[in-house]
Amino acid sequence: MNVTEMRNPNSENIDKYSTRKILKTINNADQEVPNVLSNDKIIDQLALIVDKIVKSFQNDGHLFYIGAGTSGRLGVLDASECVPTFGVKSTMVQGIIAGGSKAITQPVEGAEDSLTQAPLDLQTHNVTKKDVVIGIAASGRTPYVISALQYAKKLGCVTASISCNPESEISKYSDYPIEAVVGPEILTGSTRMKSGTAQKLILNMISTTAMIRLGKTYSNLMVDLQPTNHKLIDRAIRIISEATNVSKDAAKTYYEKSDQQPKVAILMALCNIDKNTAEQQLSETKGRIADNIQ
Repeated sequence: MNVTEMRNPNSENIDKYSTRKILKTINNADQEVPNVLSNDKIIDQLALIVDKIVKSFQNDGHLFYIGAGTSGRLGVLDASECVPTFGVKSTMVQGIIAGGSKAITQPVEGAEDSLTQAPLDLQTHNVTKKDVVIGIAASGRTPYVISALQYAKKLGCVTASISCNPESEISKYSDYPIEAVVGPEILTGSTRMKSGTAQKLILNMISTTAMIRLGKTYSNLMVDLQPTNHKLIDRAIRIISEATNVSKDAAKTYYEKSDQQPKVAILMALCNIDKNTAEQQLSETKGRIADNIQ
């Protein structure tokens, strides 16, 4: 059943609505999305996917999102945000979109229909059996994504998929399929709306949970963020202060003594140790602050 292409009865006269009523109609539809994702079957499947991703990362593997159009752009977005948020290398989580980087801002005609390009794109990104590949397609039948999953399975990769139709075609080629059926869109077939929202939420859940499991946070603080501008430097100092219960001035001192490494600064303050010792202890616990606290 192709739910993503069905007409939504709640918006059949939307072109006659007032501006406020259009906004309210869209908002009402958007509120359906989180309820769909709270389903235990989806959460359980996501937990399995995240555990596989964490294991992959711990064995020098990578996470690849691959999709076309809106789905591809959302994968690229989530991957790119992992770098500043969690201080990881840009290769750790990668987004691949049909049509290449041009397709991020412009449509590339026919790119999603190719059955040969996705394997070539995965080869270009040096995908190996140690990696996890997640195919994203709201319709669940995008040829580019299907061929990507087929190739990834041949390599021996763990595969997962995210779609918004029941019994999606891409689910057949995925070890861990997610089908978030959020129903017909307010604009018929415009999967940048509810389907896109569902995909964005799922990707947030996957990458954030994996990073938490890897020790990229201490409590709910982003201790591995990259302080690359004045706003982020100030945030890093606040994080150090909140994590250690020291003054902002003291936190700034620890920040500077740690060579601008918030996680190292936190451990220095909590354990009253120097920078080299803090770095050594974090190395031994694979970056998890909590494992160093008695």
